[in-house]
Amino acid sequence: MKGIIGKKVGMTQVFDDKGNVIPVTVIEAGPCYVTQIRTQDTDGYVAVQLGFGATQPKRLSKGQMGHLQKTSLPALKVLREFRVKNGGNGVDVTAGQEIKCDVFAKGERVDVIGKSKGRGFAGTIKRHNFNRQPKTHGASDRERAPGSVGATTFPARTWKGQRMAGRMGNARVTSQNLEVVVVDPERNLLAVRGSVPGSNGSIVIVKPARVRRG
Repeated sequence: MKGIIGKKVGMTQVFDDKGNVIPVTVIEAGPCYVTQIRTQDTDGYVAVQLGFGATQPKRLSKGQMGHLQKTSLPALKVLREFRVKNGGNGVDVTAGQEIKCDVFAKGERVDVIGKSKGRGFAGTIKRHNFNRQPKTHGASDRERAPGSVGATTFPARTWKGQRMAGRMGNARVTSQNLEVVVVDPERNLLAVRGSVPGSNGSIVIVKPARVRRG
């Protein structure tokens, strides 16, 4: 099982052997702890549950603390599951085990999952990259309007999924096929090439890339 929970630290740059600048996002990846292993017999599917982020016991409910105390773990505020395929043959960890960022190696390709920044209620130009309308011929107050959103007699309604104004951001986003540039197990840091969704300090999940490109 490969995967880890982390916290986005921010962006910086590193230099390769040829002196080229590489923009990277630094992630505080781990340490995580295996809080539970779900099996096909008891849960109907196979997964490994990881915990991340030490906190005070008083900030968790008694049920949450009881769940962690089964494996003699400290108070952890973030729990996430990682599904395991192939009938559970990929479960190579035990409950209570510590997982560090060295499960990944330099040069590997990973997917980073996070929640994008919330932009609030946005119009169609900002949200969907629409073009504005001309300001000429008396349309001085229509240049950022969305325009027509439906036909007349047929379909006599607005199509489902029509791109319109609405809430922008604050959604689960996956940055795919990012290259691992730096692995620092001593400081629990991963640096991946490119940008990662979310604001600094937000929780992210790092998994092996599902589709490898490049």
